[in-house]
Parts: sequence; structure tokens; C-alpha cells
Amino acid sequence: MSGAHVFIDRSQFPENVRRDLFESLRSRAINHKFHYDTYKQAAKWLALHEAYSPARRDPSCLRIYDDAFQAAIELSKSTTVHVIGLGCGGGQKEARLLELLREQTGKLSCTVSDVSLPLVLSARTAVLKSVNEDQCSAVVCDLGTLDELAQALDGSDQRSRRIVTLFGIVPNFEPGTLLPRLHALLRADDLLLISANLVQGGDYARGVERILPQYDNPLTRDWLLTLLLDLGFNRDDGELKFTIETDRFQFRRIAAHFELRCSRELSVLGGHFLFQAGEQIRVFFSYRHTSQTIRSLLSQYQIEVLGEWLNDSREESVFLCRRTVAT
Repeated sequence: MSGAHVFIDRSQFPENVRRDLFESLRSRAINHKFHYDTYKQAAKWLALHEAYSPARRDPSCLRIYDDAFQAAIELSKSTTVHVIGLGCGGGQKEARLLELLREQTGKLSCTVSDVSLPLVLSARTAVLKSVNEDQCSAVVCDLGTLDELAQALDGSDQRSRRIVTLFGIVPNFEPGTLLPRLHALLRADDLLLISANLVQGGDYARGVERILPQYDNPLTRDWLLTLLLDLGFNRDDGELKFTIETDRFQFRRIAAHFELRCSRELSVLGGHFLFQAGEQIRVFFSYRHTSQTIRSLLSQYQIEVLGEWLNDSREESVFLCRRTVAT
């Protein structure tokens, strides 16, 4: 019988998922991981990604990923390479990196990881076109709460050169949550490929305002409302509104809030939650950066940028990085 071995980290055990969901409902701020939890949600996100992601629709965006991948391959200079995909989604980019590596590298292995089991399985299928099944590890974990990130994700031979990917994840994390864990994961000789959605022009605030309409579309609304409807809200209980927020570091992010028109009481996994008319539930946020703010953030956590590639619109960027060596 054909099957798949998947490692489930404790961060995604039922009791911890229940705890995180309760905290999301109490704080009126949904943890992003709950938008990818079910097969239905994963399918809706993949459809949204296919329809709107520059990495799927923009030829210049496809080019910059290939250019960044080739630069990483040239720097790796190893006959054995292990690719670690953090928050890999459907795994298309990791699969492309492995395809290029296969042409130039002797021994390949891969770890695909995401908070969503359906997405991990999709990514595993994608990368198996380039790596043998016994050289592919699949991990379900929450990057936001996982303490031993390196231990959970490193299934590679210690002699392998590692290329770590972090695509599409930075916008959905508070900077102080993800980047310290990323620094702790990286070895001195690891290469890191990281993507970011950018705003262009000299006026950062106006640049974010210009791209706000890109987030307000039927596929995004349908995907974000799926969780609320599954929890017990009705579609006409409120309205989904997109706004711009400024965090304590003066970084701007686009946020989606569900503003309630009426009261609603929910019973979820044995917990009871009362929501009043007029309350707002933040269901989503996405940071927009400039090249300079990304570089500054990475530098704060001893990660240096070796190269950067921008698509034609200059709204998507791929950075090739490594951990700063202490002197």
C-alpha cells in the first residue's frame, strides 16, 4: 500500500491547537495557521495563490526565482544538498529549486514543512519529482510556537550543504516571532532564500495605500470567511473590511477585520465565546516592506543579504542570505 510518513510536531497536537484557537477567539485576532487547517481551506488557498500570486502569473517573477536559485546553487559548492522548505505551501518553488539542483548536484534530500497537513502532502508530491522518497521528510509544525525548530526540521546528513527556503511567510508573522527562530535554525554555512512583498516609491505609506485594493477580491474573501463560517458565524453576521495598520516599529500591514452587525455566541471544542455587535475580529494581516526594511530586520537577527532579485513591477523580491559569522 502506498502511503506517506509525516512527522507531526507537538506544536500541532490537538491540545495545543485547541489552546491556540481559544486564544485567537478570546483576543479577537485569528492566528493565521487556522486558515490552512482543513483540506477545504488548503484548496481555496491554492486556488487563490494560482489566480493572484505573481510567482504563478508574472514571467518576470518566475525569472527572479530561477536567478536566485541558480545563485544559491553556485554558492553551495557541494555534491550533497539538503533543501528545507519552511512554510512551503504547495511546494512549487521548492520543487523548482530541486529540479535545478538535480542537474548539477550529486545527492539531494529535502524536508517540506508547513502548519497544514494537506499542504505538506501537496508539497511532498511536488518535490518527489526530483528527490527519492527515502530522501524526503515531511513535517507538520507551527513556526510561531515551535521551540526546537532545528531539531524538528533537520533530517539531513551533517555533511550536506543546506539551502533553507522561506517563501511567502514573512508578511504573516510579527517580526519578533519568526526571525529569532530562523536565526537559531541556521548553521554558519547554510544558505537562506527568502521572499517578500514590497512597496515601491519614496513614500512608504502611500505605496501601501496603492496596493490595498489587491487584497479585496472574491477569492480572498471566500478563503478568509471559510474559518469563521466553520466556527459557527453566519455570513450576514458581519462584514469583512480591509484596512491598513501600523505596528509599534512603524511597519505597515494590510489587515482584514470581520465587523459584527449582531451578537453571536459560539460553542467551539468545549469552549463558549460571546461576541457583541460592533466588535471586530482581525482575521488576517500581511506586512508590506521595502528592500531597506527587510534588510534592516534581517540584520537585527544577524542574517546578512548576499543578493537580491526584483521582478519588473518591483513588488516581489527574493533575497539570498546567510547567518552572520560572529567575530
